Amino acid sequence: MEFWYSEKHTNDIKFSIRVERQLYSGKSEYQKIDVFESKEVGRFLVLDEFLMLTEKDEFIYHEMISHVAMAVHPHIKKVLVIGGGDGGVVRELIQYDSIEHIDLVEIDSKVIEVCMEFFPTITQSLQERRVKVYHKDGLRFVRGCQNEYDLIIVDSTDPFGPGEGLFTLEFYGNCYKALKEDGILVNQHESPFYTEDALACQKAHKKIYATFPICKIYQAHIPTYPSGHWLFGFASKKYHPLRDLQEERWNKQKIKCKYYTTTLHKGAFYLPAYVEELLKNVE
Repeated sequence: MEFWYSEKHTNDIKFSIRVERQLYSGKSEYQKIDVFESKEVGRFLVLDEFLMLTEKDEFIYHEMISHVAMAVHPHIKKVLVIGGGDGGVVRELIQYDSIEHIDLVEIDSKVIEVCMEFFPTITQSLQERRVKVYHKDGLRFVRGCQNEYDLIIVDSTDPFGPGEGLFTLEFYGNCYKALKEDGILVNQHESPFYTEDALACQKAHKKIYATFPICKIYQAHIPTYPSGHWLFGFASKKYHPLRDLQEERWNKQKIKCKYYTTTLHKGAFYLPAYVEELLKNVE
């Protein structure tokens, strides 16, 4: 008998991966956690029945949520990562010698524990000396910060369950206060393709657009995410993601990437017409 993991993307569409074996299944205080192993995408992590990462394509998400801001802001020294218990964002950031400190706030310690066991090559980055891990609610944590971070990356789950508070106007306002005068906020922005997801994109964009003077959206192709078309938000007090791109400086650093390039960086901000229309309607 074949064993398949299936995720419902809409009422009429499911995405399935044939599973070789289930490596872990359990419940934390916040959510159900599963780890599966497949022939095609390797091991993959599922939270509350939603796929979070696969070994085969996680690098796309983690590179695109991390390196875009790093190629724009020339003096990022202190970073806050909210969510990201798998360690993928931190793995990308610790490549930069210029970063002095990274705070990672993951509400669910069990996610880190499980990822340490089953995705060690990703999660071992959390043990780096510049990284401090907090098992706290990201919304509450950022409330107590002011003029502290050069970059905040919100690597959240979808806008419901444990991640719901990370899509509110209050949260984005607190992020604004927590950033220094030239700080940047980057967040995962959902997919614009299916109707329900598109509404979540609009709601988040409207709130960030109302909070930051510079607010742009960029995209990536992530095969195992709903529709494969995924958006990220870039919000800043000072820097424009294209006009202030420091291409030569970034390339000289020889950061190791499998997806991100500064050429791709520029193209990622040129959105399809239907996405432009979607976002324009709430600006």
